[in-house]
Amino acid sequence: MEALRVWRASSNLLGFAASRAAVAAATATASAGRAHRLHIRCCSPAAAATTKPPQDRRRRSASTSSTSDRDSIRAIRLKKVEELRGKGYEPYAYKWDRTHTTNELQERYAHLENGEVCTEAAVSIAGRIVARRAFGKLVFMTVRDDSGTIQLYCEKDSLKEEQFEQLKTFIDIGDILGASGSIKKTEKGEISVYVNCFEILTKSLLPLPDKYHGLTDVDKRYRQRYIDMIANPEVADVFRTRAKVVSEIRKTMESFGFIEVETPVLQGAAGGAEARPFITHHNSLQRDLYLRIATELHLKRMLVGGLEKVYEIGRIFRNEGISTRHNPEFTTIEMYEAYSDYESMMNLAEEIVTRCAMVTIGKLKVDYQGTEISLERPWRRETMHRLVEEATGVDFNSFGDIESAKNAATGLLGIKTDSRENTSLQACSSVGHVLNEVFETVVEPTLVQPTFVLDYPVEISPLAKPHRRHAGLTERFELFICGREIGNAFSELTDPIDQRSRFENQIKQHNAKRAAMGKKVKSAESKGDDDDEYSYEVSLDEDFLTSLEYGMPPASGMGLGIDRLVMLLTNSASIRDVIAFPVLKLQQ
Repeated sequence: MEALRVWRASSNLLGFAASRAAVAAATATASAGRAHRLHIRCCSPAAAATTKPPQDRRRRSASTSSTSDRDSIRAIRLKKVEELRGKGYEPYAYKWDRTHTTNELQERYAHLENGEVCTEAAVSIAGRIVARRAFGKLVFMTVRDDSGTIQLYCEKDSLKEEQFEQLKTFIDIGDILGASGSIKKTEKGEISVYVNCFEILTKSLLPLPDKYHGLTDVDKRYRQRYIDMIANPEVADVFRTRAKVVSEIRKTMESFGFIEVETPVLQGAAGGAEARPFITHHNSLQRDLYLRIATELHLKRMLVGGLEKVYEIGRIFRNEGISTRHNPEFTTIEMYEAYSDYESMMNLAEEIVTRCAMVTIGKLKVDYQGTEISLERPWRRETMHRLVEEATGVDFNSFGDIESAKNAATGLLGIKTDSRENTSLQACSSVGHVLNEVFETVVEPTLVQPTFVLDYPVEISPLAKPHRRHAGLTERFELFICGREIGNAFSELTDPIDQRSRFENQIKQHNAKRAAMGKKVKSAESKGDDDDEYSYEVSLDEDFLTSLEYGMPPASGMGLGIDRLVMLLTNSASIRDVIAFPVLKLQQ
């Protein structure tokens, strides 16, 4: 933290100096044009009446000044690049041989006494300069690499004359430096590289963000993640944790005998009427293709082919809304196991999540946004019908017709007649769909602790096997933690005739919703949101249906959202915090 404060202070001083230089250079031009600008501003009484308050002018001036500072600093550093090359130095090196990371040095030489120099140590490190302080014949710099930071102790007497001058004249905060020397622990107890040789490996042309620009600007952090990671080193820890999660998932799957496979991202059919796909066009094939909305159907083909335990970790694409929980592209793991049912997948889900928690945070009590989440097994298991009845007092099993269910749901949800929600509700084609609408609105947000929601209606579960004991339901569960769906699993449907019938019914439902939405007059509030939710066409995946007719063994399958799992384990409020480069709106 001390190094970061020094870096910020240094950045501010550098920006101030550049700003003074820029202002001085622009004085003559500003004086010449001032009268003209005043004349233009005062020529319209209306314009004068709507002049923004001084605070807004200060903000605008600050923004302009910031851009000017940035351009001035870049010009100064470009000149340094030219001067370095003129002196025979290349400021963009090919390589640097380093012997240690900064963290290795901090640990290895922590035993030194204050003021002690370990002359027999010959070390070489490399990293980005994040702080710099000069005191006459002594320069201190803080260098950060992937493992941490360390101080460079640069004394004039231990460097060649031209190198010390180069250090003071050409090196800026943000440059990437290679340095060699011995180890010294300063009188204040700071482990340092006692530099006797250094080389500029990469000359930074743009200034690092200061305390007020770039560090807290959320939009800029997502758009320029590289700056975010430089200015906020803890951001990189999220991605290190993500890597651990993915690695542990693979280890877990392999320990249970699963093998990893890869399936197509570009697919010929929009499989899944409830998930809107991205559509692209292949020029050579002269056909439209779809980015996959799931890996499911191809992984099941692998079961048909004889592989009994398969999984895939891959990118999924859905052309739907963007929020703190949703990104158009996200990462899942889908797994399928022959000769098992959805009970097996509940156990596997618990195993995966708890193992990931132990590897990343070392415990099963997770603090997420101020709420303690207990991952201690076993997790709660309850049916969708029971959860809805607990929350609303209404048993949807008692409704004999869909209109009664819709009327009850309208009252429960407080839906207005002319609202978009009412249009969606009225488009429901079964009591099961109405039940799901109520569940998603009323129950989902309350499922904070890990909960398996069991036995979904058959109408909303086209790929799940019919429940062996309860008609109209399927053997399906969804896993919820913190009010978010983390996983979805079935006892897989293997009957090819039933599967075809369900797909056909799903397409009919999609087309009915498409027609209903098409008749609705778009309001100003809904424009640009999900107005074209049902605008695309869906079709049967005939090849998948053909594969089922060759015979797929009894099986269970599950999909887990890796992004949401990482959110939980890193205490991240938004899915954008755990995706390195999330999709964003165009800048205005």
